[in-house]
Amino acid sequence: MNNRFLNFILALLLLTCLSYKASAQNIQAEAKLQQYTIRIGDQTKLFLSVHQPAKEHVNFPKLTDTVTGKIQVVSANKPDTTYDQNDHSSLTVTQSYTITCFDAGTYTIPSFSIRTAGGVIKTNELTLQVETVKVDTTKAIYDIKQPITVSYTFVDWLKDNWYWIVFPLLVVGLIIGLIWYLRSRPKAEPVVQISKPVVPPHVTALNQLNQLKDKKLWQQEEVKQYYIELSDIIREYLEKRYAIKTHEKTTDEIFDSLKRIIITDTNRSKLKHILVLADLVKFAKEKPLPAENEQSIEIAVDFVVATKQQERPATEGGNQYV
Repeated sequence: MNNRFLNFILALLLLTCLSYKASAQNIQAEAKLQQYTIRIGDQTKLFLSVHQPAKEHVNFPKLTDTVTGKIQVVSANKPDTTYDQNDHSSLTVTQSYTITCFDAGTYTIPSFSIRTAGGVIKTNELTLQVETVKVDTTKAIYDIKQPITVSYTFVDWLKDNWYWIVFPLLVVGLIIGLIWYLRSRPKAEPVVQISKPVVPPHVTALNQLNQLKDKKLWQQEEVKQYYIELSDIIREYLEKRYAIKTHEKTTDEIFDSLKRIIITDTNRSKLKHILVLADLVKFAKEKPLPAENEQSIEIAVDFVVATKQQERPATEGGNQYV
């Protein structure tokens, strides 16, 4: 029983070793240089490539300052992965390093150890040739040339510092232009409103009555038109003098509006004579005598003069008529 168990353990270990060995055989590593010959101080790249299954994981060596001896590491780049076009289950991972050397000679870059799940895989060795700069010994040796003196003129200074001149000049120009505009623009003159003198209602009415008298309408057999204009003049005078509505109102309605206004009986009688006679001519085709026509305009003039606004002294201010 114990022998069988021991044989089983040995067989299992043997299969594991064979499996690791087979896995390791599926992974290949190589090293190469971008340039195998460089001059002192030049740089080249060192490539470490691993061909492996897609699911495999490998660890590249960490190179910090030097590769070996006098070969220095300038920088380490990120790994680059490329899949096999014929077999997508395989890929190639490449780690690159930028290296340089400042001493001439032939240097051997040793193999690198890359760890995988199946074990450690080593790369091939490389040889880097570092050459010196060739010097022609047949030519004479010259001293180092001194710095050349270059004249720096005012024009050169303007080219280098033009903005320190242009921008202040622009600002000064804008300020001068603004001052000139403010001084030369036309000043707004104060608007003077000329108020027309208020013509008293009685003055307007008397002028209209004189104009009506000069027309001689009733003398030309236009009696109705004569009384229409006479009635309109008196109605307009009443509206402006006593602030009552007279247009489109009958004579009775006008007298109702005048009940609360102080007018003497004589003047009321004159007003009634004018308006009633005008209504008779306009609506009842009444034909007054020539003397009545002449008397009607005289009565109208007397009524306006008797009821006109009384003039105040000019020093009291406000409305000049009451």
